[in-house]
Amino acid sequence: MPGNGYGSGGSAVTRSTLRQQIADALRDEVLAGRLAPGQGFTVKHIADQYGVSTTPVREALVDLSAQGLLESDQHRGFRVHRFTVDDFRTMVRARALVVDGIFRGGSGRPAGSFDVRALTSVRRRAEEAARAARAGDLDVIIGYDLRFWRELAEAVGNPYIADFLHRLRVQAWVFAVPRLRPDPRAARWLWGGHEHLVDAATRGDAEAVRAEIRSCDAQALAWADHLDGASRAPSATPGTPGTAPPDRAGPGPGDRPGAA
Repeated sequence: MPGNGYGSGGSAVTRSTLRQQIADALRDEVLAGRLAPGQGFTVKHIADQYGVSTTPVREALVDLSAQGLLESDQHRGFRVHRFTVDDFRTMVRARALVVDGIFRGGSGRPAGSFDVRALTSVRRRAEEAARAARAGDLDVIIGYDLRFWRELAEAVGNPYIADFLHRLRVQAWVFAVPRLRPDPRAARWLWGGHEHLVDAATRGDAEAVRAEIRSCDAQALAWADHLDGASRAPSATPGTPGTAPPDRAGPGPGDRPGAA
């Protein structure tokens, strides 16, 4: 992270860029689970950590608060928002409504209409995301999965919808990461149907696209139910609600599950 670099003439641009860099860095820390849900910190702490002034840090933290990732802690600083299972269910249902509208033609373009050239890039993201899902590699799949969904939404041609869906998916991953990371069965909960979805989009088959997305969302809701069941089970290990209880089997090897 660079220093503040303020100077006459370019200070506004420099500060804006630094603000975004700090926001991106902290978002990555939250997504990686290095900033845990409920963990608090002050503006000064972050400024000292990155060797910058407090102004762009405060602006970055306010931005992340507006995105629902942080919350203000009564003049004591900020803390990472703690999402609940019910919050996660709401995210999944909200994005399902939006995506269904997109592929019914609600984006202002005909249903199933994609920028075919954009799908080339989307396919590369799909291949990497699916590979990481099969390997259970959280550190890799998060970035590729987020880029996959963002680029897919942008291929429909509405940047406002793409931004909204991206925010929902970031929040979903923030919820999922601390629950998946200690789970030895995490790979079985990671959705890996990205390539199937791109295939359907390339064919222009809007119904097949929607079916793939419904499958992903249904599995995400099933995972939420699993978390509730695991947290109530007497044999559940505290702090690892993503671990399957002995009396409930996870998805079979042929399934394509989707935690986030």
